[in-house]
Amino acid sequence: MTMQELELKYGCNPNQMPAKIFMRSGEDVPVQILNGRPGYINFLDAFNGWQLVRELKAALGLPAATTFKHVSPTSAAIGLPLDAALKRACFVDDVPELDASPLACAYARARGTDRLCAFGDWTALSDVCDATTAQLVAKEVSDGIIAPGYTPEALEILKAKRGGNYSIVQIDPDYAPGEMETREVFGVTFVQRRNDIVIDRSLLDNIVTHNKNLPEQAKRDLIVAMITLKYTQSNAVCLATDGQVIGVGAGQQSRIHCTRLASNKADTWRIRQHPKVLDLPFLPTIGRPERDNVIDSYINGGVEDVCAPGYWPKYFTCRPQPLSDWEKRAMMAKNTNVVLASDAFFPFPDNVEQAQRSGVRYIAQPGGSIRDDLVIAACEDYDMVMAFTGTRLFTH
Repeated sequence: MTMQELELKYGCNPNQMPAKIFMRSGEDVPVQILNGRPGYINFLDAFNGWQLVRELKAALGLPAATTFKHVSPTSAAIGLPLDAALKRACFVDDVPELDASPLACAYARARGTDRLCAFGDWTALSDVCDATTAQLVAKEVSDGIIAPGYTPEALEILKAKRGGNYSIVQIDPDYAPGEMETREVFGVTFVQRRNDIVIDRSLLDNIVTHNKNLPEQAKRDLIVAMITLKYTQSNAVCLATDGQVIGVGAGQQSRIHCTRLASNKADTWRIRQHPKVLDLPFLPTIGRPERDNVIDSYINGGVEDVCAPGYWPKYFTCRPQPLSDWEKRAMMAKNTNVVLASDAFFPFPDNVEQAQRSGVRYIAQPGGSIRDDLVIAACEDYDMVMAFTGTRLFTH
């Protein structure tokens, strides 16, 4: 049953009450709350996540999934199979029926890309949630989910999550918003045309480098990255490969910081698949969230040296061998044919220098900088392919 107005748990913060969502037209809101009580930020993540996966499905014809935190995606992916190492890194190697559900594969990829940032996420699915996907969601620390529907078994699984309080939202897949959108800031109303640009292969026609060999797989991955950028807080950069985003740099004031952040996440994603990481001898009492924190410290360093005397017994049955710099570099070198998309132009070639260290071979960016010639020259140095899309994808 739809309703004209939905009361929310609270606004951005618990002191911001009352809070609600409604349609200015007086029509029913296009969602139903099947379980739980979502809050203001939950619905911001839900609606942005739904738009993202709906566009991925429309553009590429495969089920899609994304996980959102604080109004930006941690990753997004389409439903391609996972290899054995990636399954282990995503904690889904114990699900034999995974390969039979493209939607579950999409979710496993999206949720497993940046597990540290996805803690307490909001999930969006392009298709009706099946039992396999619901089983994966049920194992993770998550605030809620939005999908166009749920099988009875999937709904039963999800309703049992978080002591029966897990937020489950069903959206009308036929709902389409109007051309104009409004919002208020400081009591002032802003109006603009909704960003309804269609992202497809035509945006990649203007290749400005001498190397113009842009394979279909790279075009697909650039579409995944660009659609993800459309719903990522700016400034933003996305790295993607094999149908999934592997690094998001969101909300940074400097473009190079976006690229560094996205590249570091892409490197960590790859290193998580190193045999030493996959075989870390965790104590059986260490749950998934804490494992994610320990793995991040093991790879990137942290307050604790988790391999050091006095620390390792808290997490492991025996002391693990640290990863050497050489081992990390060898894994990072396996990041090949990675694509990068940027929501605005590169003002300096340092972004290209940073990206190539993470295996980036193909770039899509709007172009239009006074230093475009320097950025193109940097791509030429590494035999990269770069397309100017002519399309900025800012969101705030």
